[in-house]
Amino acid sequence: MHKGLLNTFVLVRTFGVGFFAMVLSTTGQGAEVRLRILETTDVHMNLLSYDYYQDKTTDQYGLSRAVSLIKAARAESPNSLLFDNGDLLQGNPMGDYVAKVKPLKDGETHPAYRVMNQMGYDAANIGNHEFNYGLEFLRRSLKGANFPYVNANIYEDDKDASSDQAKHAFTPYVILDRQLVDAQGKSHAIKVGVIGFAPPQIMLWDKGHLEGKVVARDVLETAKKYVPLMRAQGAQLVIAIPHAGFEKGSVSAFSENAVGPLTEIAGVDAVLFGHSHAEFPSKAFASHPKVNLERGTINGVPAVMPGRWGDHLGVIDFTLDNASGSWKVVDSKASIRPIYDRTARNSVAAADPMVEQLVGDVHAATLEYVRDKVAFSSAPIYSYFALVGDDPSVQVVSNAQITYVKRAMQGTDYEKYPVLSAAAPFKTGGRQGWDYYTDIPAGPIAIKNVADLYVYPNTLKAMLLTGAEVQEWIEMSAGQFNQIDPKGDAQQSLLNAGFRSFNFDTLDGVTYEFDVTQPARYDTNGKLVAPDAHRVKKLSYQGKPVQPDAKFIVATNNYRAFGGGNFPGLNGSKVVLEAPEENRQVLIEYLRMMDMLSANKQVNPSADGNWRITPVPGVRLTFLSASTAQRYLAGHPQVRLIKDNGDGSSLYELVP
Repeated sequence: MHKGLLNTFVLVRTFGVGFFAMVLSTTGQGAEVRLRILETTDVHMNLLSYDYYQDKTTDQYGLSRAVSLIKAARAESPNSLLFDNGDLLQGNPMGDYVAKVKPLKDGETHPAYRVMNQMGYDAANIGNHEFNYGLEFLRRSLKGANFPYVNANIYEDDKDASSDQAKHAFTPYVILDRQLVDAQGKSHAIKVGVIGFAPPQIMLWDKGHLEGKVVARDVLETAKKYVPLMRAQGAQLVIAIPHAGFEKGSVSAFSENAVGPLTEIAGVDAVLFGHSHAEFPSKAFASHPKVNLERGTINGVPAVMPGRWGDHLGVIDFTLDNASGSWKVVDSKASIRPIYDRTARNSVAAADPMVEQLVGDVHAATLEYVRDKVAFSSAPIYSYFALVGDDPSVQVVSNAQITYVKRAMQGTDYEKYPVLSAAAPFKTGGRQGWDYYTDIPAGPIAIKNVADLYVYPNTLKAMLLTGAEVQEWIEMSAGQFNQIDPKGDAQQSLLNAGFRSFNFDTLDGVTYEFDVTQPARYDTNGKLVAPDAHRVKKLSYQGKPVQPDAKFIVATNNYRAFGGGNFPGLNGSKVVLEAPEENRQVLIEYLRMMDMLSANKQVNPSADGNWRITPVPGVRLTFLSASTAQRYLAGHPQVRLIKDNGDGSSLYELVP
């Protein structure tokens, strides 16, 4: 017998297999190291802890506070990598200032990258809102990043766009060469692969910027192609950064939220996600399949989604071992760290002064811009009750859109059709926090207030639709409400927390009611789930029932017109007007005009009450809104306070 084998035999016979394994682990060449992965996502240009709409500081969001968490997390671990998931360059007035007011020039560094370069990000992904200002601005901005950007599912739109020879619009993935230090201080080389994805729906949401220039492919099919390739090229750890959310159930091709099945693709070691502004791991995902909240895993893969606007930091801690000759994950845990304690209602992360030092000049210029007066309002404009009744913050947007479209249709074949407007409330609290409402006092209306009323840089579109299509549009919006049982509990919750308020379009120019005792006709993905249900009742135009074959021009935005929100029949095919102006600019010009034309130089933002929720006899319809809404109750006899919850929210009810 060979001497080495004989010695092994003696060891096993004498001390047992467990002892032999211990000897190998202590005398072999393997090493164990710990690696911390950090993620920010959906910062939306909230670099500072500043609310430009209310024109005041805040302790509830801001990358400047997340920077403090990043520095602390790095100090706790000898090895760390920092990534951003995207939706960085757009989202607040500073983003608009850099893109539109004083556009970034070639050679200038975008303020976001002043901060991120200083923080030493390792790589970043491109989100859907990165495209809101167009490809030229995006590419000019990315030149200022001292770290790689990745996206694998967006290709140049050329003759090879659908072939294997198609050219990527951006770098699909990178393999980072890094050195990791073990507990004994010894350095070890590792190759970390990083791949990014954007929602394919960008081709709808930003059609005007992207059509004919790029195409988007399915996230999952792209991942299945490139993850094995990254492994073959030496990646020992693969980090996927999809700008996507996490949905229950099966996911169809070209899904916006592909995180679940992405974790099932062999070779993916971690998923850093975002897009939906939620938090994972958290109790909100307790009912999702294959989730371990304690470990922070989906299908056994560590995953993290750290909220939005810098209000959390995502952390994944790996234990890696290379005893087999290559690095393997032997343990992991994902978690999120907040900058604000929502229970105690106090800050737990101070703003790092470095950020203001880096972007203070742009911040000051943004403040000067947003304080510029547009008009004067005779009454306050707020969105506290926008989900339960016709609302002035939505009304003023619809008035502006109708005015613009009527003028644009003059002298055309479409001039003969009535003009309606679809608009939704953007700031309605909920998971965004009980401070997330529009609240503009009576008096001067500045640019900051207009941005508060219309937070996205959408562009105005108009469609030619039938009365039947208008009804289905409103039916989709009616998913905002829970079904109420007339024979059920005396007090029932009215609002569906899973429905996004920016998809609660109300259509101005017609009148109607919502019968919430009916089930929702469509689910949140636009699928017809109750064909016999009709929540929309008494739909009328100028006092007469709307006929199915009647025709209307409906003003809206590019997001909705080209399929955003999965509204039935809205896919871009019915568009008859593609205005170059942003909806926000249309609103500014409308306010200026009304201010100039009114006898007292004031705008009256009051709602016209064109829709309501049909009362349910014997049932109290309750809903949550901010406690600060109480100061406006005198103007809302249909709303009654039930209870102040003491956390910034209050419970209200609709009064018949």
